[in-house]
Parts: sequence; structure tokens; C-alpha cells
Amino acid sequence: MNFLHRQTWPRLHDEGHEVACRFCDSLHEVELIEEGQSASCNTCGALLYRNRPQSLERAIAFGLSGTLFLIGMLALPFITLDVQGSATTVSMVETAVRLWLQGGHTIAITVLVSIFVLPLTILFSLLYICIPLSRGKTLPGVQLVGYLFQVIQPWIMVEVFFLGTMVSLLKLMKLADVSMGLGFWSMIALMLSLAASVSGIDRIELWDRIEVALAQKNTEGAAVEGGVEC
Repeated sequence: MNFLHRQTWPRLHDEGHEVACRFCDSLHEVELIEEGQSASCNTCGALLYRNRPQSLERAIAFGLSGTLFLIGMLALPFITLDVQGSATTVSMVETAVRLWLQGGHTIAITVLVSIFVLPLTILFSLLYICIPLSRGKTLPGVQLVGYLFQVIQPWIMVEVFFLGTMVSLLKLMKLADVSMGLGFWSMIALMLSLAASVSGIDRIELWDRIEVALAQKNTEGAAVEGGVEC
């Protein structure tokens, strides 16, 4: 089986495929491009895909940093409210717990899913795929995890939660002295890390790398079985 390497990501030579423009639905053959270059639609000029330099390394680095910032956002103090000398410090986890205890079950679950479950799932999926791919390998279920990554990606709403938090803080500032804790700044860093990690590697490149790694795995497995039979 032949593989094509032309200053771009690895791709099966016999696996040609097309990509549709998300604006005008024009179909284009996916051509390999060099690092730093991008491919645009011939009809409307919209961006189709991009070959980002050191894409795997960038996705892994921002994915790991995003995981650390997620832990920091949940564990570290988020805000401190000082009302007439009485200070109260809460973390993000404590906020969700208090919402639940006060009867706001729906809001508590929404907060937990939007700030913990979805970001953790997208970061885990990205790292589960990209870390082995950096060595040309894949882990079991990589295709299912890849589909999960694509499905969940549009539902990441940390930035929406951030905007809601800012609106609430502006209202609280009229009633009390508000101090931002490390958890708040970790949320901002998480938001930026998530955006950088998800955009760090193009979907077409990601799936091409998965196909190459799976093909190599199947080839090595067949060679081992052939050697045992001999």
C-alpha cells in the first residue's frame, strides 16, 4: 500500500475524497497542500480546509493546557463577594451544588454539563486521538471517538456561560464588592485553550491521519499473522 508524503499530512494514496463548501455546497476534490497553506472554494472563495503547521503538536499542547485550566476553574475560588465586611468565597462546583440544594435542579445540571461534561469530553476526545497519532498509532475505538468529537464540538458553550457570568457580575457589583478569583481567570484561559485546541487541526487532516494509522496497523497485523503461519 502506497502512502503519499508531500510536505503535508500523511494520506492514503488511493483514498481520494471530496469536500463540500459550507456556504454554496460546491464539491471540490481534496488536494494535498503544504503546511501553512489553505484551500478555498472556486465558486464563492470561502475557506474549505487548511494545513496548519505542527497541527498535532498544537492540538495536544492546547488540549493538555485546557484540561489543567478546567481543573483550576472547578477547584479554585471563582469569586469573592464582600457585603458590609462579610466576605463569601465560592468555587464553580460549590455554585452548582448550591443551585441544586436550592431547588434549581435544571439550572444546576445545565451549568454542570456546559462547564464540565462537554469541555472535558471534547478535550479527552482530542487527546485520545491526537497523542497516539503523533506516533503514527491509534487506540481502540478511535473512529467512534472521532465521531463523538465532531458531534459535541458545536455544543461547547463555555463562552456563552462566560458572557452570562459577566452580566451577573455587573449586577452584583452594585450590591457588593466583587473580587475575581483564580477560578474565574482559569475559565477565561479554558475558553481560549478550547478554541485553540479545536481549531489546531483540520477535520480532513484528522481523518486522513486516522485512516493512515489504521491502515498501517492492519498491515502490521497481517504481517505478524503471516509470520506466525509460516
